[in-house]
Amino acid sequence: MIESLHSPHIARVKALIGSRGKKSRKESGLFLAEGLQFLREAAKIGSNPEIETLYLTTTARLKLAADGLDISHLNTVDVTDAVMNAMGETVTPQGIIGLCKLPELSLKDIEIGPNKKYIYLHEIQDPGNAGTILRTADATGFSGVITAPNSVDLFSPKVVRASAGSLWHLPVVERVEMSDLLSRWPNNSIFALEVGAKKSLLEIEYADPSLWIFGNEAHGLPQWENQPRVSSITIPMPGNAESLNLAAAASIVMFYVTQLPHLGQ
Repeated sequence: MIESLHSPHIARVKALIGSRGKKSRKESGLFLAEGLQFLREAAKIGSNPEIETLYLTTTARLKLAADGLDISHLNTVDVTDAVMNAMGETVTPQGIIGLCKLPELSLKDIEIGPNKKYIYLHEIQDPGNAGTILRTADATGFSGVITAPNSVDLFSPKVVRASAGSLWHLPVVERVEMSDLLSRWPNNSIFALEVGAKKSLLEIEYADPSLWIFGNEAHGLPQWENQPRVSSITIPMPGNAESLNLAAAASIVMFYVTQLPHLGQ
């Protein structure tokens, strides 16, 4: 049982969530996840990302035992409530913190073929939006999420928390240049959501594999004049709202395109 607030374990965990967290995550190959929701997915044998170390309070361990969640195969470390509070980032910690191994995936690991649909996030910055998009991609049956360079770190604590365990269901590849992605894409089913685009989401025709591009919350997407294979689309809005939150817009698109075959279109 770790009781000291000067324990090196605290410093190790805090390094992953501080101002230098992104650098520390890259150097250590680890990221942090908190709470029961992540653990339900990550504790499964063979789960990826894999838990390297699981920190638990006594109350949390009793809760896991009552829920019947098997963690006997994991490397666990017991800590006091005070140590857990010092480690974590959430205001109301659940007594569960996992240090997880960053998955080492690249574009060549992504299966681009029949029945595959992918999200490409171009320089989006808001971790809440990123986590919600990951969660919705998982819920609607998308095949994975790819990000451009200069996008939010998908393994930052806020994104991990907002994804609600979906990082354990979807392959995620970060820092992929658009040109590299297009060089691998076998068809022209590539769509970019843009305000003011002439073609409506309701008018599109596509074939899988398909790629759905969403841009920066404030600046949108760059011009695609040099990418004639990319089709710009917009969401029709008969109401009075000027625009939609990025995560809301992406959710509409993902739901629509995954349900399109069932709508008789």
